[in-house]
Amino acid sequence: MTSPAAAPVPVLVFLDPAFHDGRLADATKPQLMATDQGATRGDGVFESLLAVGGSPRKLQAHLNRLAGSARLLELDIPAEEAWRRAITTAVSEYRRGHVPGAATSDDDELVVKLLVTRGVEGAATPTCWVQASAPGPAGRRQRETGVDVILLDRGYDSEVGERAPWLLMGAKTLSYAVNMAALRYAHAQGADDVIFTSADGRVLEGPTSTVLLAHLETSDDGSGGVRTVRRLITPQLDSGILPGTSQGALFAAAKAAGWELGYGPLEPRDLYDADAVWLISSIRLLAPVNHIDGKEIGTPELRRQLTAELNALYATIE
Repeated sequence: MTSPAAAPVPVLVFLDPAFHDGRLADATKPQLMATDQGATRGDGVFESLLAVGGSPRKLQAHLNRLAGSARLLELDIPAEEAWRRAITTAVSEYRRGHVPGAATSDDDELVVKLLVTRGVEGAATPTCWVQASAPGPAGRRQRETGVDVILLDRGYDSEVGERAPWLLMGAKTLSYAVNMAALRYAHAQGADDVIFTSADGRVLEGPTSTVLLAHLETSDDGSGGVRTVRRLITPQLDSGILPGTSQGALFAAAKAAGWELGYGPLEPRDLYDADAVWLISSIRLLAPVNHIDGKEIGTPELRRQLTAELNALYATIE
């Protein structure tokens, strides 16, 4: 019996003032202090992005969001250029060691994570590093086959972010225990993923993704033909959700292609009535939603058509 191949070892690059391009570290050995507050309290922020053919996608948007999350947590993180150099080192080292023909390949993917913790107890400086690793197989599969999701109550109303800013609703923090628990619960119910709703009945986001839906409206174009309006909608950002970098980039491309754009507020019935729904994230990209709580969304033909159209637009995004 053949044993499954071991996953490639990730590449770790710590941001260290003594190393201009970042300090390479051995991912097979312990690197984080046991007293680091990222481990003891989940006190920190992170970003995840996809690198395709060695080129990080939407890097500036992710750096902007990392800086915004750090400000919300009052973390003083290294300058943007230091992150860019460390990312270049991590991606180059990973491709050199794990990607055959890396010098010419343009279709390989790898996951790049930017991580910041508050550092060890009593220290004044954060711990910052970049991790480059292979993407999991589920992401690519779900892009192609779609996902079944369930709706789960997140337990907050849609105005909690404004009323209680200390909950850090708009920051991408390391405190993902609830998000992962939601996914485990969904898997136990036979579903692939979750769409959170607020206590007052608003659609929010997925544990690791942004929600998108599409409506097609046809009308007489005034000359005997038919005019189709394509509308792409996402929940309101002021409802306590994380701003999606992929959603923002796709909206810009869709607008240029003639789509109309909208921002909630959305209720579950809007999802059920949509012609198509997607969960979009930087790693998995566009995953069409096949069913929500067992109810089919749109038709397979229309989901495939609209997904292909949006994937083509997404492919134009740097």
